[in-house]
Amino acid sequence: MQVRSQGDRTLDGPGWQPGQMTASPGIPAGLSPYETALQLRTWTLSANGYSRDRKARFRLFSTGTKVLSLVLSGAATIILGLQNLTFWAGLGFSLVALTTTINAIEPFFNWRSRWVLAEEAQHRFYRLQEDLEYLVATRRPDELMAEDLEKLYVRYQEIWDHFAGEWLEHRRRASGAGAS
Repeated sequence: MQVRSQGDRTLDGPGWQPGQMTASPGIPAGLSPYETALQLRTWTLSANGYSRDRKARFRLFSTGTKVLSLVLSGAATIILGLQNLTFWAGLGFSLVALTTTINAIEPFFNWRSRWVLAEEAQHRFYRLQEDLEYLVATRRPDELMAEDLEKLYVRYQEIWDHFAGEWLEHRRRASGAGAS
């Protein structure tokens, strides 16, 4: 079984906590299949927690950005409708400028696609957890096979690889869109 270092999971910078989603460097070697299943379950639960937290954060930012943009745009339209008031006209133009800025920032951060990505990762981690729990529940500890657990661990790695790869691709597209 391959153990990943803490540096492999730095998906979201400051919000990430070392050790939260990775194997401990001091994990004992030669675990029984049952102990390996318990370890994989612990990692899966941790990964689900991470995905859940990111999903909630991205959903909040996505929704907040859209609502703020809508409020500023609406306020600017109303204020600009008030004629012969220099203060209001200036305030309205300021709100239009802020709205334009927020609309330019939103694609850079790409909150909605990151929210959907976290939702997908969470679904896949839950599915893996259910498959692992079913495997353990239908066998006695001495009947568990390392090969079965290895397949689940490979899926665990694939989920993380997909999550990280898609996240990086979204970031590349966002920085490419910001450069043009």
